[in-house]
Amino acid sequence: MIDLYYWPTPNGWKLSIMLEECGLPYTLKPVNISRGEQFEPAFLAISPNNRIPALVDPAPPGGGAALSLFESGAMLQYLAEKTGRFLPADLAGRYAVTSWLHWQIGGLGPMVGQNGHFLLYATEQVPYAIERYAREVLRLYGVLDRQLAHTGAYIAGADYSIADIACFPWIMTHKKQQVPIDRFPHVQRWFATVRERPAVQRGLAVGRELGSPGKPMDEEARKHLFGNAPQARA
Repeated sequence: MIDLYYWPTPNGWKLSIMLEECGLPYTLKPVNISRGEQFEPAFLAISPNNRIPALVDPAPPGGGAALSLFESGAMLQYLAEKTGRFLPADLAGRYAVTSWLHWQIGGLGPMVGQNGHFLLYATEQVPYAIERYAREVLRLYGVLDRQLAHTGAYIAGADYSIADIACFPWIMTHKKQQVPIDRFPHVQRWFATVRERPAVQRGLAVGRELGSPGKPMDEEARKHLFGNAPQARA
């Protein structure tokens, strides 16, 4: 059974949704990032970048030793290949999906994350940063809206894929991020469609009792989440 090292954040939701979509059994291994558990040596052995999610699959395809993975994009691709789902077999379709997967990892996620940080969590208001990241988030929503206007149903084409699974949790934060989603009708339509999937709803419910990104933050959490914590513990 797969071990999922997890906390309920947009990146964590990618993997809980994917596992639910694939119907793969898994054991939840909570990593309380607000209390610094991501810096524990045992977790760093699996995820050297001290970030959730991470997973360990004791039964990788082809057999052999247990496989541990970090970085959400790599895990989504691995699970898609393991199950033969949500990643097209043909070359063009496969790279359309992986292109949008990397777009989320390199653009949408980091920019929405920075926007949320300066808008919601920074201890002082930095108008330049707030404006700069807000503009970039709106630009990225525009990119996604144009793509969905072209493809229709889903981000990389007619079929639901790991590109949709990767992007959805970050678009889900649009209200807190103060993004007027109605300015992006194709994104709004796609978001509503994906949210209705039963496996998506189950994935979002995983670990709901543990906490959420919007939970009030104390000083210990701020220390661990915003880079002032040690890189590892003895």
